[in-house]
Amino acid sequence: MTSSSPVKGLVALLRLPYWLMTGGLSLLTAFAIIKDPLSMSLQTILLIFFSMAFITSAGFAINDYFDRESDAVIKPKRPIPSGVLTLKQVVAISSFLFAIGLGLTYWLPPLSFVILAIDSVVLIFYSYLVKKKSGFAANIVVGILTGTAFMYGQAAISGTVTLISLCLYPIAFGTIGGNVLRDVLSFEGDAKVGYPTLPQKVGNYNATKVGAVFFLLTGLLAPLPALPLFQDHFTFYYLPFILVWSALLIYSSIRLFITGSTVQNVRKYERIVTMSMMLLPLALIVEAIAGWLI
Repeated sequence: MTSSSPVKGLVALLRLPYWLMTGGLSLLTAFAIIKDPLSMSLQTILLIFFSMAFITSAGFAINDYFDRESDAVIKPKRPIPSGVLTLKQVVAISSFLFAIGLGLTYWLPPLSFVILAIDSVVLIFYSYLVKKKSGFAANIVVGILTGTAFMYGQAAISGTVTLISLCLYPIAFGTIGGNVLRDVLSFEGDAKVGYPTLPQKVGNYNATKVGAVFFLLTGLLAPLPALPLFQDHFTFYYLPFILVWSALLIYSSIRLFITGSTVQNVRKYERIVTMSMMLLPLALIVEAIAGWLI
């Protein structure tokens, strides 16, 4: 084992790409709501991003702790089963990240702390119990946690949550659908360790249809924030990228219903949806600069 292995193990434990999915979405939501990103101080920007990002990594770390036995079978290169990090180190890292993430909200409105505190409790409960008892319930919980990124983005700049961030929340349904399809793709590995995923319980065919339903719901509801049904709605500029994404989601869901649940089909449309997710941050970025465009 090289001297750099613990550092590599730490990087693997943190799951840094997911910072963009949580801290990044929170920050882009804040930008899109205020319509003037330059009006936000650098301190606020960093606090929003890193507070959510640290809670995310803390959740991954504690999840690895509770998943250590199953990871030893199906994911032996993870930091704990590979021996790069010890159990005590992982618990210490997770605890430190939870504490720092929550501590950073001291300089943000109180509701920010409340949201991240609830997220932290749910992450621990998810890792300790939910994932082991019901894979589909775990998929739902992950979607719920993803959706809080939108609420957190608004709460961190305004101290409140209104319909605009709540209307973004259904976008998290796509995360649920994607996780269900990934459970289909990992069917054999999950069977080895006894994960009670939805495909294990109802079969790949039915699970694929469930995943497709969540993609369909996401596609239909993603444009909702731009509808003038309430006072603080997004502008027209939010729609172009979102409508393209919605079309891809709806197309993928229809194809999954028609073409069946073969591994090739599931992998194909799961990749289409995953790769097309970049359209969401692009839509939020365009909305964020809408104040200059109008």
